[in-house]
Amino acid sequence: MEDRELVCVCCPRGCRIHVQMEDGKVLSVAGNSCPKGDAYARQECIRPMRILTTTVRAEGGIHRVCPVISASEIPLDLMKEAMDEVRTAKVTTPVKEGQVILKDLAGTGVALVASRSLERA
Repeated sequence: MEDRELVCVCCPRGCRIHVQMEDGKVLSVAGNSCPKGDAYARQECIRPMRILTTTVRAEGGIHRVCPVISASEIPLDLMKEAMDEVRTAKVTTPVKEGQVILKDLAGTGVALVASRSLERA
């Protein structure tokens, strides 16, 4: 049996959550003060998820890069593949905030979107 201790990031309380696992499965979750903590701990122990924030190259604008963010969380173990895709991506200005830059980031079905508008130079 494996014991893990996590600090929940779902709210400002920062509950210390204790998770018991066996054979890659969650047996019990304790220490959370809300259902979000339970869901977070289970997900974090089985397949951690993260929001990706980075930049892509921008052409034709006064800035050389455009800040981007994943529309939702992607699996942490696919972060390298996602960043490999991002490194090859380019946008041409003008770019609108919320514009989809990549439709299917690393095969996750999650879009990568611009988090800022960029004007043409």
